[in-house]
Amino acid sequence: METKKLSRVDYIFKPETNCIDTLKKVMTMEKEEFILELIDSGLKGRGGAGFLTGLKWKLAAEAAGDVKYVICNADEGEPGTFKDREILDRVPYKVLCGMALCGYIVGAREGFIYLRAEYRFLVPKLRKAIADLNVEFLKIGLTFSIDIRFGSGAYVCGEETALIESMEGKRGEPRNKPPYPVTEGYLGKPTVVNNVETFVNCVIIAGIGHQEYKKFGTDNSRGFKLFSVSGDCSKEGVYELELGMSLQDFVDEFGDGDTKAVQVGGASGFCVPRKKFPDTIIGFEGIPTGGSMKIFNSSRSMYNVLHNYLEFFEEESCGQCSPCRVGCQQLLKGIVAVKRREKSSPYLDELMKLAETMKVASKCGLGQSVGNAFVSIIENFREEIVY
Repeated sequence: METKKLSRVDYIFKPETNCIDTLKKVMTMEKEEFILELIDSGLKGRGGAGFLTGLKWKLAAEAAGDVKYVICNADEGEPGTFKDREILDRVPYKVLCGMALCGYIVGAREGFIYLRAEYRFLVPKLRKAIADLNVEFLKIGLTFSIDIRFGSGAYVCGEETALIESMEGKRGEPRNKPPYPVTEGYLGKPTVVNNVETFVNCVIIAGIGHQEYKKFGTDNSRGFKLFSVSGDCSKEGVYELELGMSLQDFVDEFGDGDTKAVQVGGASGFCVPRKKFPDTIIGFEGIPTGGSMKIFNSSRSMYNVLHNYLEFFEEESCGQCSPCRVGCQQLLKGIVAVKRREKSSPYLDELMKLAETMKVASKCGLGQSVGNAFVSIIENFREEIVY
């Protein structure tokens, strides 16, 4: 696999003075031309799912209907992830311009920021930025308005269809797919839902072009992204890094010298042990991440880590489908029973089968991803679960 050395980048947090100029530049192009630019850049969604952004915009642009919507997913409920908060705080104009850019390309005149409830402190800054840009949009002949809607703390509403249900005033539960939001989303209209960081990357690509953007990352993981680094680390915080690096390089830079595991992608991601650091690539050809990088050293109990994750998933399951609702409960009860020696070690193999079943039988990404942390921790730290 193609790999890159750990390399710091400085595009996302650069000053925002040229956002309107970038919009004006795109408005001189054919819409199909910019969609191809976005597709050729290889940009994949930065929320973690990794769908090709240009293709999503293309499908929404081609969808029938005079009314369409753009939604910025700023719910950021993944444990250990705090990079979208930094983007909205430091470069809000880039996010808003990215939304307006999307609106222009797909034919939407209205956009919404679905903001995590704990991020209400950002509202005055966002409201001011929206007001400022409304004036600039009118100057360049762009009709696009932006409003803010608030989440209520439900992890499942990070999933785009559950988010849309929440915005419509309903219980936040994932919808059946198809239809997909690009054809039938908010209020039944074609809708693009992208992560905060994805919109910023779209503005960057519009400014520097897809050829320059493709110089970063690998064939399967183009560009760069923000990483939220926390845990037993030497440098906590948010860092912009090129995709395609090995986990070993990451640990050498950010670990505390005694790293035994890294949870890549938050609770829904994979727990990678020390022996696999050199061969693990951070990217879509290896282990993708929405941004969370939680580092654990030798003082940490991986049983406690897994127990914590399962409690989280049990609490956050919307309860709509049985594999997730019942599966989370049984996985948690199971590891407790093994730890207390009420069940023997082979029972973990039965729990592994349950976790694998949840991956394919659960309705949405929450239930499907429970098995990631469970299986990777059991496989690599079984001795910490048994006794």
